Amino acid sequence: MNKGLFQDLRYKVFQSGNPSYLYIGINVIIFVAVALINLPLFLSGNSTTYEVFIREYAGFPASISKLPERFYTILTYQFFHEGPLHLLFNMLWLFWMGRIFLDFLKPRQFHFIYLAGGFAGALLYLLAYNVFPVFEGARAGATVIGSSAAVMAVVVATATLVPDYTLRLMFFGDVKLKYLALAYIALDLIGIASANAGGSFAHLGGALLGFVYIKVLQNGTDWSNIFKKKPKMRVVKNDAGNRPVRTTNTTVNQREIDEILDKISQSGYDKLTREEKETLFKASKH
Repeated sequence: MNKGLFQDLRYKVFQSGNPSYLYIGINVIIFVAVALINLPLFLSGNSTTYEVFIREYAGFPASISKLPERFYTILTYQFFHEGPLHLLFNMLWLFWMGRIFLDFLKPRQFHFIYLAGGFAGALLYLLAYNVFPVFEGARAGATVIGSSAAVMAVVVATATLVPDYTLRLMFFGDVKLKYLALAYIALDLIGIASANAGGSFAHLGGALLGFVYIKVLQNGTDWSNIFKKKPKMRVVKNDAGNRPVRTTNTTVNQREIDEILDKISQSGYDKLTREEKETLFKASKH
């Protein structure tokens, strides 16, 4: 039973093609790994040193002078969390909004918004800490960690795309996504004057990216096309003129088809992504 559960989780995270499951899985795995490494250090009294190490080498710094050596943290900071509640709330939002998002847009677009939202959050955090005088004393040692900016980008993008989509919340009843996103943004604006000002700026950066992406997409430009794979070309013989011509490779990958069929048997046809449905349709013609 445990083996079956593990295989099911592995399939959902790494093979299902659902990007929200992928990012939830990566964040949870990293959190658990860091916690397990930290456990013996905590018992030996060295836990604080390890937490500082994570912040220093995985967190995104507020000091511009550290960026040449810590440039990679604009990505790594998105996958580390301060505690279980920090992780839990981010992953719940990602799960809920991810399901709605993927009903209307493609996995490729989800990947772009998640990663670009994290980048935008880091850059606004950096800008705020180097522009506003109130942060001058804390700038040298300040860092930010967490997937909140990336999650916020997904939340606001979804709310911008389908603003009147309704969720039923405990104690509040039916709430439209646009009001939920506005409340989330309002809390972060208020949070700028709190101890977690850096996190609030990062959230707002992610929110701005999510909003702008959808508006640009609605005007006909899809920034996520940078992730789009170009069709492979192959040379075939032209019987009419005996001259080689280039055509797109439309060969169906049998392994990919098998994975899609397995997904149908486990989750049903409705759980397939748009790209998987297209692949299955092409295979039916061969």
